[in-house]
Amino acid sequence: MMRHWRSAGRTDPGKVRRRNEDAYLDCPERCLWAVADGMGGHQAGDLASQMVIGALDGLALEGSLNEGVLEVRQCLHWVNRRLGEALTVVVGRAEPIMGSTVVVLLVREGRAACIWAGDSRCYLWRGKRLFQLTRDHSLREQLIDQGRYSSEEAGQQPGAHALTRALGGDETLRLEVLEFRVVPGDTFLLCSDGLYQGQSDESLSKALSQAQPPRALEFLFDKVLQGRAPDNLTGVVVRQ
Repeated sequence: MMRHWRSAGRTDPGKVRRRNEDAYLDCPERCLWAVADGMGGHQAGDLASQMVIGALDGLALEGSLNEGVLEVRQCLHWVNRRLGEALTVVVGRAEPIMGSTVVVLLVREGRAACIWAGDSRCYLWRGKRLFQLTRDHSLREQLIDQGRYSSEEAGQQPGAHALTRALGGDETLRLEVLEFRVVPGDTFLLCSDGLYQGQSDESLSKALSQAQPPRALEFLFDKVLQGRAPDNLTGVVVRQ
């Protein structure tokens, strides 16, 4: 499997925040990649994202795609419980929450699964077209789904970017899973919101059309870091 997939990952704190609360996993030998974004403004977001990535990195994933998806789901549910237990460390402080988004890509024998909670995303570049595979678990997306607001109007509502799902956010973790077949030339981008916010579909497409994953990341990061870069930014590019 390692011969068929090339990948690269990168993270940066940006220009405003002192701590980097993002983390990523780049593991082509197991065909496993992930990005986690600690919940901004909350206690120990960096520890939460590192806990998520550390747990995923410990998975053996030696079976089929279905078995791998089950392993990943069980792992993330375990982390969710651990984050809930960790609240005792910060009880009594403002916003006693340790939480993180997560997006995972797992590939096995021509099939792939994307597993996520929160607003970290997975994009697919296929046949010179860009597809957003994940759907944000946010209030903005919820308002759009309900048909109450247009995309632009929903983004202007109070708390529009508040997450409706995340690890550590609730006792019951609700993960979303998308399974599909992969084809030669597929290129994926897993990223935190700090990397995709402010990027047009055109700029994402131009980056993912690059032949080498490190070059694609360089293009994306340069574009963000030339601006205000108010948030941590993290990306993993995977190419067949």
